[in-house]
Amino acid sequence: MPEGHLKFRPAGEIRKVLLIEDEIINQEILKMYLQDTYEVLAAGTGREALDIIHAQYETISLVLLDLNLPDMHGIDILRHIEQDSRYACLPVIVMTADNESEVECLTEGAIDFIPKPYPQQKVVLARALRTIELFEDRDILSWTERDSLTGLYNKDFFYRYASQLDAYHKDEPTDAIVVNINHFRVINDRCGKNCGDEVLKQVAEKLLEIVQTNGGIVCRREADTFLIYSPHSDDYHSFLEEASVILNIEEMSETRVWLRMGIYADVDKSLDIERRFDRAKMAADRVKDNFNKNIGLFDNSMREAELLAGQLIADFPAAIREKQFEIFYQPKFNVRSEKPVLSSAEALVRWRHPKLGMVSPGVFIPLFENNGLIQTLDHYIWSEAAAHVRGWKERLGIALPVSINVSRVDMYDPQLIEKLKAVVEDNGLGFNDLFLEVTESAYTEDAGQIIDKVRQLRDLGFHIEMDDFGAGYSSLTMLSMMPIDALKLDMQFVRNAFKNGKDTRLLEVMIRLAEAFKVITIAEGVETEEQMLTLQAIGCDIVQGYYFSRPLPAEEFEAFMTSCLSPGLKR
Repeated sequence: MPEGHLKFRPAGEIRKVLLIEDEIINQEILKMYLQDTYEVLAAGTGREALDIIHAQYETISLVLLDLNLPDMHGIDILRHIEQDSRYACLPVIVMTADNESEVECLTEGAIDFIPKPYPQQKVVLARALRTIELFEDRDILSWTERDSLTGLYNKDFFYRYASQLDAYHKDEPTDAIVVNINHFRVINDRCGKNCGDEVLKQVAEKLLEIVQTNGGIVCRREADTFLIYSPHSDDYHSFLEEASVILNIEEMSETRVWLRMGIYADVDKSLDIERRFDRAKMAADRVKDNFNKNIGLFDNSMREAELLAGQLIADFPAAIREKQFEIFYQPKFNVRSEKPVLSSAEALVRWRHPKLGMVSPGVFIPLFENNGLIQTLDHYIWSEAAAHVRGWKERLGIALPVSINVSRVDMYDPQLIEKLKAVVEDNGLGFNDLFLEVTESAYTEDAGQIIDKVRQLRDLGFHIEMDDFGAGYSSLTMLSMMPIDALKLDMQFVRNAFKNGKDTRLLEVMIRLAEAFKVITIAEGVETEEQMLTLQAIGCDIVQGYYFSRPLPAEEFEAFMTSCLSPGLKR
């Protein structure tokens, strides 16, 4: 969006009119017409006029232009104004007795005409005011309908224009598309916000260039998310290749920015516009962080997932109230001694839905993380797990600590520390009875704030485990700052180390790294004796996985625990 398009006039200031007229008598007549309403700037030559425009274009509200000037033709001034994006905001009324020039003037950007000899003062003032107000209204509309950074439509106007496209092309197959920049956050972190903004502008320019060729429209919805509504195409691979621009930015010169795309093809036009793009976004999210696939297509399985998500969200309050969520426990064994010893357990949640049966946490956990319900669920899990730990102590004389998950959403809760303290104190436990698992990605999003909160929790006596280590982007510097007691190696990372040739060198490096920082290592997803023995041999401290036990309901776990431990276990 060119600068200067939206005029701001402080209180008490009157609008400026530039009068370009070389005849002194005509100039004086128009000054007399205008001076009680406007501040009049007068120029007798084309060069003088252009100098005034260059210096004051941001505050000029109207140009009155005579075509016959001593040093250049008025048409040349019109062209100069039209071709310079800084001056395109200036409305021009041409003053002429030559009717033959009107078509050419309109073609070159003139808005209106005042005939010579001049009409009555009230006619001139009315035309001037109407032109100024029309342009000011147009500029306000232009600024409200456009994203200030990229110049693309904003979301609200985009949806309105998409509806208009539907009205004119009711039967034409149309696609709703969401485009994201892969790892845009990394670009911002590495090169700074200004560089990130330049990336967004270059991508926006390329998307607009491509979409305009096929009659589509494009907007920037937020951050690095762009929306496209265009006639149906079967070749989006070429589209994406062309749109993945090679940057012309000093910090990232000759770097190609890769995009991913979600497509809801041949949309159902009975759905509202926003719902169509929700489906396209679901398709885009399916290929997020997928290095082998950058285009996702919405299909019936996503539609079914969408319906299921709606039902789960609606059923959530009753599920909490009726305790449909059950806590399962997976044992964790200390393998540093020759014989593995049960040392703790992880609390995991399962949903026994009255109509759907057992719902996988892989379905409802990400859903609740996205809409904020995860906080309510987490608090439920913490309370249930704490009650079980209390019961084991009271009934069995066994003090076995349990790891509970603290989600990224929880970490931004200003009441988190008080809530966790209440869970412990309400159940008569010590802070060392609950271990807190905080996912690695939580630390990378707002490291300073998260580290400070984790340090407070650790100072209270909570044992802190960094979950999913190896799946994110923690730096060694950040790791050295993190107040943690254990690194929990990501399940997929562990499994991959034992695939196709069993290359465990990186596992060994991570275990040595943990030792250097004086924290213990936990490996999850361990399924075979070979894996357990290898991890034991390279110095892993704790092992968790199906080799020892699948996650068990509380009653089954209690039996498992008593078979492994003697009453009165001391820690």
